[in-house]
Amino acid sequence: MQFDLNNDGELSIQKFELMLKSNEVGFFDSDEFDQIIEHYLDEGKIALARKAIGLGISQHPTSVNLKLYRAEMFIFDNQFDEAENVLNELFEIEPNNAEIYIQKANIFSKTDRHSKSIELLKKALDLTHDQADVYNLIGMEFLFIEDYSNAKVNFMKCLELDDSDYSALYNIIYCFDFLNEHERAVDYLNLFLDRNPYSEVAWHQVGKQYFDLKMYEKSLAAFEFAIISDDHFVGAYLEKGKVLEKLGRYNEAIENYQITLKLDDPTSFAYLRLGKCFEKLGLDENAVKYFKQCVKEDPLLDKGWLSIVNYYTKRLDFQNALSYIEKATEIDADNALYWKKYASINKRLNFIEEAEYGYRRAIELGNYELSTWINRCDILIQLGEIEPAILNVENGLEFYPQEVELEYRLAGLHLKRGELIKGKFHLQNALKRDSEYIIILEEIFPAEYRLKDVQDLLKR
Repeated sequence: MQFDLNNDGELSIQKFELMLKSNEVGFFDSDEFDQIIEHYLDEGKIALARKAIGLGISQHPTSVNLKLYRAEMFIFDNQFDEAENVLNELFEIEPNNAEIYIQKANIFSKTDRHSKSIELLKKALDLTHDQADVYNLIGMEFLFIEDYSNAKVNFMKCLELDDSDYSALYNIIYCFDFLNEHERAVDYLNLFLDRNPYSEVAWHQVGKQYFDLKMYEKSLAAFEFAIISDDHFVGAYLEKGKVLEKLGRYNEAIENYQITLKLDDPTSFAYLRLGKCFEKLGLDENAVKYFKQCVKEDPLLDKGWLSIVNYYTKRLDFQNALSYIEKATEIDADNALYWKKYASINKRLNFIEEAEYGYRRAIELGNYELSTWINRCDILIQLGEIEPAILNVENGLEFYPQEVELEYRLAGLHLKRGELIKGKFHLQNALKRDSEYIIILEEIFPAEYRLKDVQDLLKR
């Protein structure tokens, strides 16, 4: 098979793929193999990259670059011993090759030895021509060990050398956010914008910082500059809409959210915010239309389902509310918020057993709010389930040991079971904390409230 040798990257890839299809072997120089392998790695075509590495080394057994790719593949496959053997062999040949240090650092990183990785990357800094990339890698290692201050410093050094590396800029802001340094983040971004006045990403980020600082007018101005820099920047329109909502300018917020629907595929977030804006304007039919669009776009977004349910609940249309919350639980049966809402609607409809089930599921899924324990207890009492009611209150007291409403209920439950000593014990505890809540006993346990022992205790 004859090839017209050419170092053009695209032609090299075409030649390589033609060779694979024809099942014949063609010759490529080592630079061509570099281009082919890099292409497949960038495209995520790992199997083809492996084939190119194997063939490349068979044709150029002394190529350091190709062997570095082989080491990289070993690391990708978590074959660290094999990778280290290759790298040690290469170190003997080229001890000043920065990429050897970088790949060794990668092994340390993957095996959670981040301090060792940082040491090697610092050595690579003195040997590489691409210091920006190495500073970025050092920053990531500091992120792994949650040293956000040092991570931030290294990402900043990366950005000084390459101000187009927006991943470094995002990481710098992430560090500022984690350290709760919003004012310092604004100062840094403003310095960056002095050098890069048309950076839509920087304007977007400074707008978010002003938003967190509740400086909404400045935040709005920043997002407007982001849009001036790139009038197709969907994220800036979304954030601008959020600021306009905060300022009560709902019609303008709607305009911005609707722009995002035209610029890109619709998002559930935009539909949700549109619904909320129309709701604020009292345009309820428009609001519920967008809430329904929201859950159609993303059936797992609980805020969308809960907004629909709340819409019908406010109108006392509990049947429709129940219908939608049941759909929500079918889609995501492990959402505690859904089950609590399911329970409260069934309670309003006087479907007591379903309500009890909803509160029980909410608790099982981690909803430990006081109201959940109390509501479930009262329903269990209605159902005559005294044992489960006691267990429910005792579990609730583990989370709210000083909560008098639970203590009065526990007193009443023990009295109802004829356990006078336990009942009086919990009643005394409750009375010491707040005697005014005795009305709980009087209303929920009227017969037990009238007991002579209870009345004598109250008199004392």
